[in-house]
Amino acid sequence: MTTFEHNLEKYAALTAKTGINVQSGDTIVIQIAVTQSQLARDITAACYDLGAAEVIIKWQDDLVDRLNMQHKDEDRLLNVPDFQTQEYDYWLEHGAKRISVMSSNPDNLKGLDSDRVAAVQKANGQAMLKVRQATQANKNSWIVIAAASPAWAHKVFPDDDLQTATDKLWTEIFKTTRIDQDDPIKAWEAHGHKLQAKAAELNAAQFKALHYTAPGTDITIGLPENHIWIGGPNESSDGRPFVANMPTEEVFSAADANNINGYISSTKPLSYAGNTLNNMKFTFENGRVIKATAEEGNDVLQKLLQTDAGVKSLGEVALVPDPSPISQSKITFFNTLFDENASNHLALGSAYAFSIEGGTKMTEEQLKAAGLNRSQAHVDFMVGSSQMNIDGIKHDGSVVPVFRNGDWAD
Repeated sequence: MTTFEHNLEKYAALTAKTGINVQSGDTIVIQIAVTQSQLARDITAACYDLGAAEVIIKWQDDLVDRLNMQHKDEDRLLNVPDFQTQEYDYWLEHGAKRISVMSSNPDNLKGLDSDRVAAVQKANGQAMLKVRQATQANKNSWIVIAAASPAWAHKVFPDDDLQTATDKLWTEIFKTTRIDQDDPIKAWEAHGHKLQAKAAELNAAQFKALHYTAPGTDITIGLPENHIWIGGPNESSDGRPFVANMPTEEVFSAADANNINGYISSTKPLSYAGNTLNNMKFTFENGRVIKATAEEGNDVLQKLLQTDAGVKSLGEVALVPDPSPISQSKITFFNTLFDENASNHLALGSAYAFSIEGGTKMTEEQLKAAGLNRSQAHVDFMVGSSQMNIDGIKHDGSVVPVFRNGDWAD
C-alpha cells in the first residue's frame, strides 16, 4: 500500500468515526464525484465496519452537470422528478447521515446562461428544502469534506502541471484535516476542545451585536437573544457528537436578521454555482441587502439575491482568527470549505436552528420571530483579514474587544 492509499484510508476512517459518528443500524448517504471512486469505496468500508445498515452512493460528474445545464430540456431541468424527491423522503424517513465530498471544478459552469443556472439552483434548492431544514436543525449527523481533482487543483496551483497540482492539493487536504498526524482522531479531539472553549466564552458574553471594521467594511450585526456559539463538534438530536466540516477553524452563531446595518467587503473569492465571484461589497439596512456588487461574477451574484426573500439577509456569523493554519498557508482554495476556515465569514440565507436555545424544536415561523433568517439558500462568503477589528456590544451599550488585527483580542 502506498503512502497516499494509507492516508486515504485514514481519511475515510476519520470521516466515518469522528465526522458523522456512524453507529449500528445507520443509513449513510455519500455524495461524491465519479472520479473519487477509491475514496468512496474506503468510506463505504469504514461505515460498514462501524455497523452501518446501508450505504447509498450518489455519484456526481462535472462534465455531465455542464452538459445537462447546456442542453437538457428546460422543463425537465427545472422540474425535479417525483422519484428524486421520494428519494429525499427516504433519507429523512431513515434518518440518513450525509457525507458530502467536494471536489468540483470551481469554474465548471462558467460562461453558461446565468438565468438558467440560477433557475436550476432554485429548483434544486426547493426540492432539497426538507433535507436542508433537517440538516440545519441537526436532526442527523452530517459532514462536508473535500477530495482533490485535477481541475480544482489547477485553479489553486495554476503554475504546476496537473499531477503536481493534484498531489499538492491532496497534501493540503491531509494536512488541514490532521491526517498527516499519527492519530488523527485524537488530534481532532484536542482541536475540538479548543474551539469549544472559545465558543463557551462567547456564549457567556451574550453580546447584543458585533461591530466589524476593516478596509471596505463598517457594519454592525445584531445577535438574537439566547444565541448559541458553536465550535468544534456539533450534537445531533439524538445526542450524538459529530463534526460537520473537516477542516474547521471556526466558531459560529446566527445573526439577528432584523438588525444588520452598514457595509462589508469580501476578502476572498467565492466559488458558487460553478462560477467564481470576487471583490463583493454588500450594503445592509435594517437587516436587508439594499445594494450588492461584485467585480467578478456580478451577474451570478444578482441572480443569487433573487432566490427568495431570505437570501437578502444573513443567517450565519463565523469567527476565524487570521493566524489559523489555513490562512497562514496563504493559499486561496476557491472552495468555501477551506476558504471559510481561513477567514471570518458570513452567510447569506438561512440560519442554523441550533444557533439559538431551543431552536431545533421551533417551527419555521417561531425561528423567524426569534430573528433567525429563513431561506432555501445558505451561501458563505469570506470577509476577514489581518486588518479586521471586531467589537462585541453588550446590552448596556458597553463595548468589549473581540478581534484585533484579525486575531482574538485576548
